[in-house]
Amino acid sequence: MVDLDAYVLAHGAEWERLEQLTSQRRLSGAESDELVERYERVATHLSVVRTSAPDPTLVAHLSALLARARNRAVGARVGTWRGAASFFTERFPAALYRLRSWWLGCIAANVVVTAVMMLWLLDHPLVEQSLLSANDVDQLVNQDFEGYYSEYAASHFAAQVWINNAWVAALCIALGILGAPVVYLLFTNVANLAIIGSIMHRHDHGQHFWGLILPHGLLELTAVFVAGGVGLRLFWSWIEPGGVTRTQSIAREGRTAGTVAMGLVVVLLVSGLIEAFVTPSGLPTWARVGIGVVAELAFLAYVFVVGRAAAGRGHTGDVDAALLEDRAATQA
Repeated sequence: MVDLDAYVLAHGAEWERLEQLTSQRRLSGAESDELVERYERVATHLSVVRTSAPDPTLVAHLSALLARARNRAVGARVGTWRGAASFFTERFPAALYRLRSWWLGCIAANVVVTAVMMLWLLDHPLVEQSLLSANDVDQLVNQDFEGYYSEYAASHFAAQVWINNAWVAALCIALGILGAPVVYLLFTNVANLAIIGSIMHRHDHGQHFWGLILPHGLLELTAVFVAGGVGLRLFWSWIEPGGVTRTQSIAREGRTAGTVAMGLVVVLLVSGLIEAFVTPSGLPTWARVGIGVVAELAFLAYVFVVGRAAAGRGHTGDVDAALLEDRAATQA
């Protein structure tokens, strides 16, 4: 239990400062940032008071203060660089870190399925013949596969790749609540990869295949599998709500999925730029693959260093956790 008098004495000055900022007619940029910071702190204080020392008068006072402060802070929060910085240093990486078991499992499962399918196709050449004619195979191996990466101007190709992959990732998240469509989308994706890979290997172009796939594919496929894992977590949220109501569980994971979807737009933009400008470039294979490996390692470091730190500070990836706390306090 919290000593209420001591708690008020310790934090009363912060509440008064938030009241002062809320009442000011105009706020400077620094004061707007301070308003947002103090709003988040007082929301935490209110949570402590509600759970440890539920004084109705103090709860009502802090709830009203937060409601006024939030109305004042919304414009400042949306319009400042601080909001974007907070998203990429706290909310997005924390969401990735919290859901890591889901998307890492998705990566592992899809890698295994791809490898098994590719090996099976290599042992069953008749399947290839049922899918493509000899002329189609020759066209794919000697022209189409490599030509795909240089068919359009690099800038246009980057935009095309970005939009396509963002759409696939968005579908995985949007349809995640149903479960089965995510599995279908992921299977279709890896099946195409396995079929093309087995054909390229059978015709002694395996090294060429991996040299063109790996530079951008490591980060690109990771992003798609992250979306798939998050989508499946959303599906599981109503199967096993975990101590809360199904509505609360779905709402929480849905908001977190929204966070991930917004962040993946940037990740897929990076992979699209690599695919457009690095994959078809004249750089030696080791250099192109090296760039892809560096991009992948940077993403993993972002998750397990920045994301872990953000999660340690209490961030979960919830899109509007502060607002939810405010509403819950007001209802109480």
